[in-house]
Amino acid sequence: MTTVPPIVQRLSQIAHQLESTFLGKSETVRLMLIAAVAGEHMLLVGPPGTAKSALIRMFSKLVDAKYFEYLLTRFTEPNEIFGPIDIQAFRQGQYQRRMDGMLPAADVVFLDEIFKANSAILNSLLSVLNERLYTVGGTVVKVPLVTCFGASNEVPNDDDLMAVFDRFLIRLKSDNLDSYHFQELLLRGLQHEVAKATGEYDRLKPLLSATDLRNLHVFLAERMRAVPEGFLSQYKGLVFQIRAEGVSISDRRAVKMLKLFVASAFLDNRAAPDPSDFFLLKHTWNNLDQSEILDGIVG
Repeated sequence: MTTVPPIVQRLSQIAHQLESTFLGKSETVRLMLIAAVAGEHMLLVGPPGTAKSALIRMFSKLVDAKYFEYLLTRFTEPNEIFGPIDIQAFRQGQYQRRMDGMLPAADVVFLDEIFKANSAILNSLLSVLNERLYTVGGTVVKVPLVTCFGASNEVPNDDDLMAVFDRFLIRLKSDNLDSYHFQELLLRGLQHEVAKATGEYDRLKPLLSATDLRNLHVFLAERMRAVPEGFLSQYKGLVFQIRAEGVSISDRRAVKMLKLFVASAFLDNRAAPDPSDFFLLKHTWNNLDQSEILDGIVG
């Protein structure tokens, strides 16, 4: 019998805690953990009231990490995200930001309505999300970001937003539950409200740390060297088939998806990815109309 490593057990405990609190969110939870383990980013798209924010907030309580959250609008200024200008340094001729408690100092980030941000914020986010670098006053700062969760009520259709959209490897549609599950939704919802009112959530103990996740990124990087050739061959065929159906997957995203496959296998305590991990390709759509196409190819 294969021994389950302690860190995999703790990741499973996080998944169980989230799934027992939020009804019908098993796939969302699985994808959130894969994003965190792989060091990549995830976007949730859906109407308000579908537990997007609540899920991410509870996840942040179960991981001992510096957390930053912000609701973006077109009027949001860079100071609100990256920190205010250090006036004392400015008087001495230096352009610096006070970044403590702000996005550049966070391990886990949640940006609600991310595509409503202005270009000044979005341009800085590009290098933060991809290279983990933030430039201020000619100084390049390495940020400790583990994973970023974005949320939006709709898929962006502006070309100026595509670069940031492309940084989110995992895209998930978050919907209201169907009528069959509505009774249980009400019961879970009552428990959730009671837990918030009594401070139960504030007493949640972290099961994992940001350092654990960063160490995992290094560990899984070694596993990426040993992805089976047969798996790569199958993956290549699927990517070409998806592209042939008009669904764009950039070369950069195609390579980065391998990190997600390795992370998915790790969560199942498998040494290497196999075809069961291809379900992740269902979440590579560029607009919601492509979901059915991807379901047909991958399903």
